[in-house]
Amino acid sequence: MIMKEEVNIFDLEQKIVFELKNIYDPEIPVNIYDLGLIYEIDVQEEGKVKLVMTLTAPNCPIADELLNEVKTRIEYIPGVKEVDLVLTFDPPWDKSMMSEEAQLQLGFL
Repeated sequence: MIMKEEVNIFDLEQKIVFELKNIYDPEIPVNIYDLGLIYEIDVQEEGKVKLVMTLTAPNCPIADELLNEVKTRIEYIPGVKEVDLVLTFDPPWDKSMMSEEAQLQLGFL
């Protein structure tokens, strides 16, 4: 009998959030998580992760690099077996999606 490896979903989600908070939009000195670019983190017991995110603008010149960095960094987290990264612009991003900390840092509050 093959034992299925158990994944602590809460711990894995916390590690993903930590990693996302260390990825920065090069044009804005705030991490992508606090910018509000992450719409959904769905972690399954078998280590599959679905991440739905957006960009500050559809014509972002560094979109490919940013998406590759997000996917690569999440894939390297122990316990993550597969990453399904979905880019969406629905709803479109706006500054109200930023955390209060990010808004304060950028002088919006």
